[in-house]
Amino acid sequence: MSTETAPLAPQRKRSPNLAHDLVDHLTQQIRLGYLKPGDKLPSESAIVREHKVSRTVVREAISKLQAAGWVETHHGVGSFVLERQEPHGLRLNVETALSVRDLLELRLGLETQAAALAARRRSDEHLKQMRAALDEYRSLLANNDSCVAADQRFHLLIAEATGNAYFSEILLHLGSSMIPRTRVPGAERGDADLAQLGQLASLEHEAILTAIRRQDPDAARAAMWTHLSNSRERFSRE
Repeated sequence: MSTETAPLAPQRKRSPNLAHDLVDHLTQQIRLGYLKPGDKLPSESAIVREHKVSRTVVREAISKLQAAGWVETHHGVGSFVLERQEPHGLRLNVETALSVRDLLELRLGLETQAAALAARRRSDEHLKQMRAALDEYRSLLANNDSCVAADQRFHLLIAEATGNAYFSEILLHLGSSMIPRTRVPGAERGDADLAQLGQLASLEHEAILTAIRRQDPDAARAAMWTHLSNSRERFSRE
């Protein structure tokens, strides 16, 4: 079981399709790694209490997650998150085929637009989760712990806030390899240098979040461009 704390359930307006809202929330928890492959979903009664919906709504939502390949249910035991297969149409071998420079050039094109769309479409719940991801990033950095997962989560949350699933799918396919320092051999940089680079990235993250909070697409696009361009300069060895 994952030990990470899942985000609070979003405070949604009553919707004519509560099952769809519940599917969206549980899918986001899986996409962002709060629920990992093999994890058991909360019990039906727990979901009813947390989301204030009927058992019928919960069962419909679980059925939709099963049909989409997100979970499988063992009767009498519970529903478990499945390992997702890579989409057949996307065949990038990100572990070996793409250099740091290549990945960042791809992300420059993708994530600058994602940041602009997120600034227009983000919800208060998106902002709350982005803030939590950056707070975790800073805490881990201060303790000299790996902040790769928090870094990745922040970028995935921006992709989620676009409301366009293709942004999330591509970043999820890239996985942790999207974070440049996971691709640079330790021999090429020391711990002190990495900590300093992490601090610079933290300041850039804050600028992105500020622009998204202000709902300023141009500023969000520029802040993301600055962050990824600086990352390219910091980590590219080519």
